[in-house]
Amino acid sequence: MISTISQYDFVDAFRSLRPNNFSYEGLLALFDWFEMLEEDCDQKIELDVIAICCDFSEYENLKEFQNDYGDEYESLEDIENTTTLIRIEDEDGFIIQQF
Repeated sequence: MISTISQYDFVDAFRSLRPNNFSYEGLLALFDWFEMLEEDCDQKIELDVIAICCDFSEYENLKEFQNDYGDEYESLEDIENTTTLIRIEDEDGFIIQQF
Protein backbone atom coordinates (compact mmCIF):
# COMPACT_ATOMS: atom_id res chain seq x y z
CA MET A 1 0.00 0.00 0.00
CA ILE A 2 1.43 3.36 -1.02
CA SER A 3 0.23 6.68 0.32
CA THR A 4 0.87 9.95 -1.47
CA ILE A 5 2.40 12.54 0.83
CA SER A 6 2.74 16.28 0.56
CA GLN A 7 5.84 18.35 1.06
CA TYR A 8 4.55 19.15 4.55
CA ASP A 9 4.16 15.42 5.39
CA PHE A 10 7.69 14.73 4.11
CA VAL A 11 9.23 17.47 6.26
CA ASP A 12 7.13 16.46 9.27
CA ALA A 13 8.26 12.82 9.00
CA PHE A 14 11.92 13.88 9.21
CA ARG A 15 11.29 16.41 11.96
CA SER A 16 9.57 13.68 14.01
CA LEU A 17 12.17 10.92 13.53
CA ARG A 18 15.46 12.66 12.72
CA PRO A 19 15.10 16.37 13.45
CA ASN A 20 18.80 17.21 13.08
CA ASN A 21 19.74 15.37 9.88
CA PHE A 22 18.75 18.01 7.34
CA SER A 23 17.95 21.70 7.34
CA TYR A 24 14.44 22.79 6.39
CA GLU A 25 15.77 24.01 3.04
CA GLY A 26 17.59 20.70 2.59
CA LEU A 27 14.38 18.76 3.18
CA LEU A 28 12.58 20.85 0.56
CA ALA A 29 15.36 20.11 -1.93
CA LEU A 30 15.22 16.38 -1.10
CA PHE A 31 11.45 16.29 -1.51
CA ASP A 32 11.70 17.95 -4.92
CA TRP A 33 14.48 15.56 -5.96
CA PHE A 34 12.49 12.47 -4.94
CA GLU A 35 9.39 13.75 -6.75
CA MET A 36 11.47 14.30 -9.90
CA LEU A 37 12.97 10.82 -9.53
CA GLU A 38 9.49 9.30 -9.29
CA GLU A 39 8.43 11.10 -12.46
CA ASP A 40 11.60 10.15 -14.34
CA CYS A 41 11.36 6.47 -13.35
CA ASP A 42 7.57 6.35 -13.49
CA GLN A 43 7.66 4.45 -10.21
CA LYS A 44 6.51 5.35 -6.69
CA ILE A 45 9.16 5.57 -3.99
CA GLU A 46 8.52 4.49 -0.43
CA LEU A 47 9.36 7.07 2.22
CA ASP A 48 11.94 5.55 4.55
CA VAL A 49 13.33 8.36 6.70
CA ILE A 50 16.04 6.24 8.31
CA ALA A 51 17.31 4.88 4.97
CA ILE A 52 17.40 8.38 3.47
CA CYS A 53 19.33 9.65 6.49
CA CYS A 54 21.83 6.82 6.03
CA ASP A 55 22.17 7.35 2.28
CA PHE A 56 22.32 11.16 2.06
CA SER A 57 24.26 13.90 3.85
CA GLU A 58 23.88 17.66 3.81
CA TYR A 59 26.83 20.03 3.67
CA GLU A 60 26.81 23.79 4.27
CA ASN A 61 29.52 24.39 1.68
CA LEU A 62 32.32 22.80 -0.35
CA LYS A 63 34.86 23.22 2.46
CA GLU A 64 32.75 21.17 4.87
CA PHE A 65 32.43 18.45 2.22
CA GLN A 66 36.20 18.50 1.64
CA ASN A 67 36.76 17.88 5.35
CA ASP A 68 34.99 14.52 4.93
CA TYR A 69 35.99 13.53 1.39
CA GLY A 70 39.25 15.33 0.63
CA ASP A 71 40.59 18.30 -1.28
CA GLU A 72 40.65 16.48 -4.64
CA TYR A 73 37.04 17.65 -5.03
CA GLU A 74 37.63 21.24 -6.08
CA SER A 75 34.11 22.07 -7.24
CA LEU A 76 30.50 20.91 -7.09
CA GLU A 77 30.94 19.61 -10.64
CA ASP A 78 33.73 17.30 -9.38
CA ILE A 79 31.30 15.92 -6.80
CA GLU A 80 28.55 15.50 -9.44
CA ASN A 81 30.97 13.38 -11.46
CA THR A 82 31.20 10.98 -8.52
CA THR A 83 27.75 10.89 -6.92
CA THR A 84 24.30 12.43 -6.82
CA LEU A 85 24.40 16.06 -5.78
CA ILE A 86 21.23 17.95 -4.84
CA ARG A 87 21.68 21.70 -4.71
CA ILE A 88 19.82 23.70 -2.08
CA GLU A 89 18.16 26.69 -3.72
CA ASP A 90 19.53 30.14 -2.84
CA GLU A 91 22.26 28.70 -0.59
CA ASP A 92 25.83 27.41 -0.76
CA GLY A 93 24.69 24.15 0.79
CA PHE A 94 23.98 20.89 -0.96
CA ILE A 95 23.10 17.25 -0.30
CA ILE A 96 25.00 14.27 -1.63
CA GLN A 97 24.33 10.59 -1.85
CA GLN A 98 27.10 9.21 0.34
CA PHE A 99 29.82 7.13 -1.26
